[in-house]
Amino acid sequence: MVVIDQTAFLLFPLFIFLQPDHRNRLSICNKICYAIGGAPYQMTGCALGFFLQIYLLDVAQLDAFYASIILFVGRAWDAVTDPTVGFLVSRSPWTRFGRMLPWILFSTPLAVLSYFLIWYVPPFENGKVIWYLFFYCLFQTLQTVSAALVHTRISESFRPCRMTVEVLGTVLGTAIQGQIVGMANAPCLAGPGDIHTVNRRFIASHNFSCPLSQRTAYMIASGIISLIYVLCAVVLFFGVREQKESCRPRSEPMSFFQGIKLVMGHGPYAKLVMVFLFTSLAFMLLEGNFALFCSSTLGFRNDFQNILLVIMLSATLAIPFWQWFLTRFGKKTAVYTGTLSVVPFMILVVCIKSNLIVTYVVSFAAGVGVAAAFLLPWSMLPDVVDDFQVQNPDSTGHEALFYSFYVFFTKFASGVSLGISTLSLDFAGYISRGCTQPKEVDLTLKLLVSAAPVALIIIGLSILYSYPINEERRQGNRKLLQEQRDNEADSETDSTELANMV
Repeated sequence: MVVIDQTAFLLFPLFIFLQPDHRNRLSICNKICYAIGGAPYQMTGCALGFFLQIYLLDVAQLDAFYASIILFVGRAWDAVTDPTVGFLVSRSPWTRFGRMLPWILFSTPLAVLSYFLIWYVPPFENGKVIWYLFFYCLFQTLQTVSAALVHTRISESFRPCRMTVEVLGTVLGTAIQGQIVGMANAPCLAGPGDIHTVNRRFIASHNFSCPLSQRTAYMIASGIISLIYVLCAVVLFFGVREQKESCRPRSEPMSFFQGIKLVMGHGPYAKLVMVFLFTSLAFMLLEGNFALFCSSTLGFRNDFQNILLVIMLSATLAIPFWQWFLTRFGKKTAVYTGTLSVVPFMILVVCIKSNLIVTYVVSFAAGVGVAAAFLLPWSMLPDVVDDFQVQNPDSTGHEALFYSFYVFFTKFASGVSLGISTLSLDFAGYISRGCTQPKEVDLTLKLLVSAAPVALIIIGLSILYSYPINEERRQGNRKLLQEQRDNEADSETDSTELANMV
């Protein structure tokens, strides 16, 4: 059985960069560079989340069944590689640049190349599925190196800065990919049901395979994002330094399954994982299918990228509000309010008659809730870790376990949701770049962006009701842990003074 250190379980234990240390406080420059280093994860993740499905179906023109396989395997592979990469990195020797930074330096060029090739349509048909599956999985593996930058435990004072950069990264990814691709929107194909609206002779005399301009647009967008990826990696490499002392694991190594038993045995953590699992699944279904819903069901083929951008801009503007709400009313109340606030708009967007202005208004309002649903549950995870440490004072050094399994479960579940949703479109009879879709496809898309997410949100929030860590317990845990750290610091100081006297 493979034995993995606790520090290795986090995707890539970069939490040592920002581990709170009263002796080595980080400068503002260090924090900004750290935050910038996490931006590529958000940019590429948002571009893939919103556009990869529609790209595989309408540009690469893959069958929906094969597209579902690529989406599922890619995300599932991403989940599996998290602990694997962490294991390899933890065994890496220390260099003058640190242990983690060389991995980022050498993985970035390959990650950029694989990301660019995801958005390239190869000049052959038989191997397309293998092409996209290989480069998607390769990119997810290499992306794991920087993924931990947005899944680390950091000081409370730095969280707003990191959150701001994360959301700005998602806005930037949506804007670049959406606006460039939107300018090269391809004409739709007339199906048997709407052939009377199109001149038969025109169709017969034109080749409606995906035009070069649209393929080029995806490549230009991916090239720009790849360039930003490299620049952010350079800023991270030269702007952040590792603290060697923090690399030492404080507990005995344990196996993968021992780690699962440890973290899932803590009741609050198990409940929080289930809450985030269901709510994140809801928004992953919405994210993965909304572009297709706007272009196919609502008929906004030339405007769906602007609708997505409105949602992300609204989410960005809502962050200060939710930060205030979180502080004023508590985390649990904020999660309830924020997540439920998006439900009416999920229902409204499929009930109203296709109207572009109304869709923009609904999308802006929905973005406010999306910001809360994505960001607030993560703010509760440090509270669970604190609660575990208070209840198990002799068991230390397990922070990475809690964070890594949190990511592992949600990533694997997201692969399942994307695979099933795309496969359901295949069963419904989806037509690549069709001017109209069968009624079954429209119904399926409505279920995927409304009914299914609402049901998952209700299940997740029902589990949250029994989540035991309230504000009083959270503040009590933080006070006890701070007293414990102060006592340890005093003991260390006394020991040092005694040794100097001797």
